[in-house]
Amino acid sequence: MRFADLISETFHSLTSNKVRSGLTILGIVVGIASVIAMLAIGTGSQASIESSIEAAGSNILSVSSSARGFGGPGVRMSDSAVQSLTREDAAALAQIDLISGVAPESSGQGQLVAGETNASATLLGVTADYQTVKNLEVASGAFITARDDEKYGQVVVLGATLAEDLYGTDIDPIGKTIRSGNMLLTVVGVLAEKGTSGMTNVDSSALIPLSTQQRYVSGSDSLSGITLTVSDDTQMDAAEGFVTDTLLARHGITDSTAADFRIQNMADMLETVSTVTGTFTTLLAAIASISLLVGGIGIMNMMLTTVTERTREIGLRKAIGADDNVISSQFLAESIVLTLLGGVIGILTGWAIAAVAANLLSTQAIVSLNSIGLAVGVCAVIGVVFGYYPARRAAAMSPIEALRYQ
Repeated sequence: MRFADLISETFHSLTSNKVRSGLTILGIVVGIASVIAMLAIGTGSQASIESSIEAAGSNILSVSSSARGFGGPGVRMSDSAVQSLTREDAAALAQIDLISGVAPESSGQGQLVAGETNASATLLGVTADYQTVKNLEVASGAFITARDDEKYGQVVVLGATLAEDLYGTDIDPIGKTIRSGNMLLTVVGVLAEKGTSGMTNVDSSALIPLSTQQRYVSGSDSLSGITLTVSDDTQMDAAEGFVTDTLLARHGITDSTAADFRIQNMADMLETVSTVTGTFTTLLAAIASISLLVGGIGIMNMMLTTVTERTREIGLRKAIGADDNVISSQFLAESIVLTLLGGVIGILTGWAIAAVAANLLSTQAIVSLNSIGLAVGVCAVIGVVFGYYPARRAAAMSPIEALRYQ
């Protein structure tokens, strides 16, 4: 039988009972749609997280304070008091050869009032170097200067989202005054949109001089963290080792497991996040693919029913010379076409579901060519596996017995 004739007969057989064919492929549609949607959302979320971490810089080390005894895996408790990070620690870290930038910071929550508008925001105390280390772009105005920090300046640089929340899009915030507690802060700059940078959402933050934040907000000389840039990103582990040794020595700690600080290596974090999200996405897709098994069983059930209904047709075709391969090929082709059709509909449906879900979750959905190719390949395999037995059963029929079938 010619291939064109085989395809023509296949579509004729499937369209002769459209409702049954449609219901049969429903399991395949649901399975493929679920897998595509899960992979798209998982891949998109992974890309968003990786982009967020990369935005902070892959050559970044983040040092934060932690209670002694909570410094990392295998850490033991200590009765010693907590040693906070200080500006002196930041100055000491700046002396390490591999460290090219140091940005100490202190954060706290505050209510900002601009006229009749108010917003809750993170009040982030920073130095002038914070802009370079965090790779921030000023959209209008200027950034905090070293003089602002020296003089406890009452100035503020607004994140893009916070500026819009307080002033909208039609008012220029530069020069305006914002009240926060007992402080009257003059807006000197507005940052360009950055997105989440590492663990900090700069867009929704208000940046003020570090000295001002420590005096009027936190009331403490301690830091919440120190961000470091490494001059050679191939030496991240070495730089982390130098930072650890420096802080342990400054804090008088001889046992590294009792460290009162923790260091996050952005390169390691990126690798870890990629691995975790990739595994989680694969797990979700595997769970969703269970419905493909159900769909395949549905295909087999329909094909067995079809073979029974067309017993006399099979007997007649074999009586006039059709061999076993021709008979099995026709039924196998019907099974494969059904699953591929269900796969195409499932891909489109999954794509649509992923787009809607991504919009609701404020993330992105990425449907890759690999996932589409995987879906098509899985459908073809299901068609062959679950269509093989009905096809062989049809081919094995005796033409005499088949013609006698009522």
